Amino acid sequence: MKLRVLFLGKCEYQRALELQYELLEQRQRGEIADTLIIVEHPPVITLGNQAKETNIIASKEYLQGHGIDLVQTNRGGDVTYHGEGQIVGYPIVDIKNSKIGIRNFVRGLEEIFIRILKDKFEIDAERNCQHTGVWIGNDKILAIGLAVKRGVTMHGFAFNVNTNLEDFKYIVPCGISDKGVTSIEKLTGKTFDIDEMNRLAVDYFVKIFGFKEVETLELKL
Repeated sequence: MKLRVLFLGKCEYQRALELQYELLEQRQRGEIADTLIIVEHPPVITLGNQAKETNIIASKEYLQGHGIDLVQTNRGGDVTYHGEGQIVGYPIVDIKNSKIGIRNFVRGLEEIFIRILKDKFEIDAERNCQHTGVWIGNDKILAIGLAVKRGVTMHGFAFNVNTNLEDFKYIVPCGISDKGVTSIEKLTGKTFDIDEMNRLAVDYFVKIFGFKEVETLELKL
C-alpha cells in the first residue's frame, strides 16, 4: 500500500478544498494512490452538513472583522474552527477497496492521536462513546469530520497543538455545549514546532493504517 503525503504549509481553506475535490476525482478513477493532505489554515469556521447556525455565536460581520472566514462544507458534523497552530489532515483514501469501513477508519484516526499523546507527551487521552474525536477529560483535542464519496474519503481531522483556543468562543464546537477544547500547548505549557508535529502525525498515520510505501511532496497553493 502506497501513501502520498502533500504538505501545503499555510493555505486558505477554500484553496485546500478545491485541491481535495481534484484529488478525490483522481482517486475515484484510480489515477493516484491514497493521499494525505497536511495543512495549516488561517482562522476559519466551517459548517458541516449537520450544522446549526445557532452554534455560531458571533455574527458573520463580526467574524470577518476579526479575520475569521465562514465556509459551508459537505463534511459530516456540525461547526468547527481551524486556525494557525493546528494540524489539519485531509485523507483522500479509498476505504471501499481496502474494506476498512468508515467506522474503523474514524477509530484509526482517533488512535493516531491517542498514541501520540501517550507516547510523546505522557498524556492520557480517550474516545467518547457519544462523540467522535479524542478527549482529555471533558475537553476535545482532536475533531473529526469526514465525507465519503463513491468509497473515497475527504475532509478529515484537526488536532490542536498551539491553537488559539480563544477563537473557539465564537462557536459551540461541534455543537457540543457542555464540553470544552484544549491543546498540547495548554496541557504542557510549551509551544511546539508545527512542522515537526505534522511529520509526527504522518508517521503515526502510516503505522496505524499499515502503509508500506510513502511519497512526500511539498506543494504551495
